[in-house]
Amino acid sequence: MTNTIGQKIKALREKAGLNQMHIAQFLEMDQSTISKCEKGERQFQVDHLERLGNLFGVSLSDLMNEDVPVAHLQIAFRANGIQVEDLNAIADIQKIALNLDKMHAILRENLHEA
Repeated sequence: MTNTIGQKIKALREKAGLNQMHIAQFLEMDQSTISKCEKGERQFQVDHLERLGNLFGVSLSDLMNEDVPVAHLQIAFRANGIQVEDLNAIADIQKIALNLDKMHAILRENLHEA
């Protein structure tokens, strides 16, 4: 089953417990644009996809490939009011975790080749 980028973003957003307004503020966009992108009426810009990938802990290539289900890193936190600064911090942490995961995969490949 193919999955559009907008559908993937929506599923990741909902799983993270975020609403479209959170994402709109994080990307400095209008909430109606997020809605249109999730519905497939508009496309996210690549820089927005990179930021969303960081936020949700998924690679850009996994978001772009329609046939790849998205497995993501998940950070649990408790907060009554999520602010843009919180989302930026989460995105930074997720980016570090993704890079670490990539480095581990490269190391495993190199160890198997040696």
